[in-house]
Amino acid sequence: MSKPKAKRTEFADPAAGPVFSVRFVLAILLILAGIAWIAYYYLVVRVDPGAADPGTPGGPAFMADLEDWNYLIGFGAVMLGLLVGAHPSTPLGRTPGAAATMVACFLLGLFWIVAFYVFSQDLSPVPVMNDLGQKNLFVGIAFMAVGFAYATRWE
Repeated sequence: MSKPKAKRTEFADPAAGPVFSVRFVLAILLILAGIAWIAYYYLVVRVDPGAADPGTPGGPAFMADLEDWNYLIGFGAVMLGLLVGAHPSTPLGRTPGAAATMVACFLLGLFWIVAFYVFSQDLSPVPVMNDLGQKNLFVGIAFMAVGFAYATRWE
């Protein structure tokens, strides 16, 4: 008969490190803030250029003034959050998480570029992509670059 395993009663595994660290929480917050920034700009602030009556941009006014720079801020926060999460003190930066996140970033970047080329004749039905145009290639390549950052953590 084998010895029963001890139940895990804390949020830290002595062999792997803590599940939640300040760096991991910061990474999650940056990713969520980037997604929220893009969604808020696209749904509330942005004026739809394809509409018959474009109307006036929503608030706050500084976001409307930034126009396409909002996407750089949003995607920049997402990429920075992923890069912050690549540290070994986070679950994403340790070997199993690094491999999974690496593959996910590679596939997401590939999917973004392929979707852009598939819909390139008419991007109007694809949210966010319709505003970015050729800059969609930068987004896909940036996801792949973050995947390479995780590849350096994979053992």
